Amino acid sequence: MHKVNLMQKFSTFQDHWSPKIVGELNGQHVKLVKFQGEFVWHHHELEDELFLVIRGSFRMDYRDDDGAEKFVSLSEGEFLIVPCGVEHRPVAEQEVHVLLFEPAGTLNTGNVRDTKTVETLQHL
Repeated sequence: MHKVNLMQKFSTFQDHWSPKIVGELNGQHVKLVKFQGEFVWHHHELEDELFLVIRGSFRMDYRDDDGAEKFVSLSEGEFLIVPCGVEHRPVAEQEVHVLLFEPAGTLNTGNVRDTKTVETLQHL
């Protein structure tokens, strides 16, 4: 067993939209990511995702069952679970630090492959 200092881990990288693995349990990954700007619209067929804001704030855009665009605003200390199959994209006006909790093997861009897709994640 070992403890993880989130602030120390966040201080080790600067890149945006590139999740880093900081823990593993029961087939799940605990990841840290920094982002700013808009991500790509995507969904995950089989995986739910948890987004916990550590520093800053962001907006999670999503499309409901009728295809209508909606959003949830998140601030420090708040989290959101995006259920599998829900099309979504995070948007941050300023840099935000987020902890992700999701099944191992979850691709950051889900059903989409583009320049923000990270196939191989770094372990910190």
